[in-house]
Amino acid sequence: MGHPAGEHHHHEEAHGHDAGSLTRTAISATVHCLTGCAIGEVLGMVLGTAFGWGNGLTIAVSIALAFAFGYGLTSIPLVRAGLPARQVVGLALAADTFSIATMELLDSLTILVVPGAMDAGLGDLLFWGSLAGALFVAFWAAVPVNRWLIARGKGHAVVHAYH
Repeated sequence: MGHPAGEHHHHEEAHGHDAGSLTRTAISATVHCLTGCAIGEVLGMVLGTAFGWGNGLTIAVSIALAFAFGYGLTSIPLVRAGLPARQVVGLALAADTFSIATMELLDSLTILVVPGAMDAGLGDLLFWGSLAGALFVAFWAAVPVNRWLIARGKGHAVVHAYH
């Protein structure tokens, strides 16, 4: 059943976003999320490579650190705003969990499918190139996820007022 002429019923408009501004907001949220993910991911991969950990442990530590840094960066403005710890944790989890999970899934899979990437040393272009490429893929996979969440008042939209 159609809508009467001139009546728009887009969910994103209900949240005060037109399609272009919603996409820009999603990209901004994804850049923010990527910053924390990248710090954790790179640190985990560097530690795993430097200490000779196996692929599974290296990826697990990278993912754990990506979540820790992602939530940490989201929490900073919330703490500065004087919110209680319980609210900070709840907002950070609501804001970033789905985005970080999407990024880490795509990032880890990308690194695993690049031949030799997990065996490359810290001085190898393959190590840094595959990591950068994986983060690039993860970013563009997370933009539509964040756009979808923000359009529904979820994801990064729950902390937008504090950033």
